[in-house]
Formats: sequence, structure tokens, C-alpha cells
Amino acid sequence: MLSDLLRDTPVASVDEAIACMRAIDDRLPPEDGLKWFNRLYLHVTVALGDALGTKAFRDPQFIAALDVAFANLYFQALDGADHGASRAPAAWRPVLGARADRRIRRLQFALAGMNAHINRDLPVGIVEAFRVVGGNPLSDESRREDFTRVDDHLAQIEEAAKRDLSLGLVEVIDNAAGDADDQIAMWNVKAARAAAWTNAQVLWTLEATPLLRARFFDRLDSLTGFAGRGLLTPSRVLPRPWMR
Repeated sequence: MLSDLLRDTPVASVDEAIACMRAIDDRLPPEDGLKWFNRLYLHVTVALGDALGTKAFRDPQFIAALDVAFANLYFQALDGADHGASRAPAAWRPVLGARADRRIRRLQFALAGMNAHINRDLPVGIVEAFRVVGGNPLSDESRREDFTRVDDHLAQIEEAAKRDLSLGLVEVIDNAAGDADDQIAMWNVKAARAAAWTNAQVLWTLEATPLLRARFFDRLDSLTGFAGRGLLTPSRVLPRPWMR
């Protein structure tokens, strides 16, 4: 159970989000699949927190607000699941319901968590960030460019994250494939993040029609969950990394 670690959520800063993710990482054992998405997310959030102290972004206030809103949606999903898997959003149920399945590799859990968090949570986080700092996702190209610059930071932390996530035969295959599979994986993340901005624009536009907005988001949530189940298809050939 993670409820005690989530008592102080929602968090109000990037540093608080990092502290909560570190506490979750410390709590979860290696055989809990959630640990490997949380570990990846921790890598990303630390890197972005460091970048906020530089001149990497034109509007660091917006990126910080987005990071905080985004992280709180993750914590909210975990808190819901602690009271029963059905209490979690549909997008998160595959990850949170399968986290004890030892046939599923840690890399699969990381990817399925990214699927849920980017495709379902990120559009909501973008909308919430604009509510905090002002403006809107329909016309603010400067902040959209900052949002796109995050892709560069994701690429920078990819190698460090892969050391945690790609072990055993997966690592051998990865080394043999070289950079090609890395580029495909990063392209998929970039495509998902670009789609999240578009979906945020849709959510913003549908504010005036709450029923239609809710129907659109419910469909997005359920389709994301459907994709997550596919990403978590158990491996019947490769051993789990911690069984080596």
C-alpha cells in the first residue's frame, strides 16, 4: 500500500514530486512492476527539474506548472488503486492490476506506464498548467515550443533509464540492434506527446460543452487502457530480470 506516502499529495512543486517518487521507489520491491515505471518517471522528473534551473526553456514557470500537474495525476491514480483496482482510471488499470505478474518484464511495465501517463494524463496536465499560468493551448506557440523541447531532455536520460529497464536477453538484442530501436522508441514518445498537445486543445475547446468533453475524455481513457493491455502481454520465453 502506498496511501501513507501519498498523504501529502497533491504536491505543489517539482521538488515535492521528486521526493514522493523517491519514496515510492524506496518502498516498492523489484518484483513489483510499478517500480519500473516509477523509476523511469523519476529519472525524467529529476532531469527536467535540473533543466528548469538553466535557460533551457523560455517559460520555465509553465514547464514547472505542467510537471506538477502531470505528477499529481499519477499520484491520484496510485491513490485510487490503493482503494481497489477499479478505482484507478481505465488507462491505469492494466499497469496497476498486473504489477505482481512475474511473467511481464520491467521494460513492459515502463512502456505501459508511459502509455497511460502520456496518452491519458498529459492532455489534462497541459490544460491544468494553462489554468495556473494563463493563456491557452490553442494559440500559445511559445509554450508549445517549450513543451517540444522536453523531448530533447527525454533523449538525454534514455541511456541511463535503459540500464535499469533492459536486462538479460533484452539487453543483448538491444546492443545488437544499435541505435535504430532507440530512435523508433523515441519517435513513438514524441508522437504520443505531440498527440497529447492536440488532445489538450480538444479538451480546452470542449470546455463549453461539458457532456461532449466528458464523452471524449472517457473514450480517450478507455482506448489508452486497451493499448496498455497489449503492452503488458506476458513473456513466456524470457525470464524476469530479477530471477537471473
